[in-house]
Amino acid sequence: MTLSSLVIPVKDVAAATSFYTTAFGADPHTETPYYVGFNLDGLEIGLNPHGHASGMVGPTPFYATEDIEAGVAALVAAGGEVVQPPSEVGGGTTIATVVDADGNHVGLIHR
Repeated sequence: MTLSSLVIPVKDVAAATSFYTTAFGADPHTETPYYVGFNLDGLEIGLNPHGHASGMVGPTPFYATEDIEAGVAALVAAGGEVVQPPSEVGGGTTIATVVDADGNHVGLIHR
């Protein structure tokens, strides 16, 4: 698996977009009410205004995988617990989230 994205839960998407635009010195490539995306040297940094409501506890790394079901199964076999089963989020993208024994979220993404 390869680190593909880092998604950050935000409460005020406009304020967060302004902050990260300035901090990164880059404009977002996607700016919608449900997701704001930046590409920094090939790494997707996403702002999720619904992240807290969906259980995100902080920034979540998402790893690209060709087989998301197998990836989830491997993380569960390693002791993880499914937080969000594989779900289509639009544009042919499927994500899933697993939590480790310390409560850290690990995401998987398939495009």
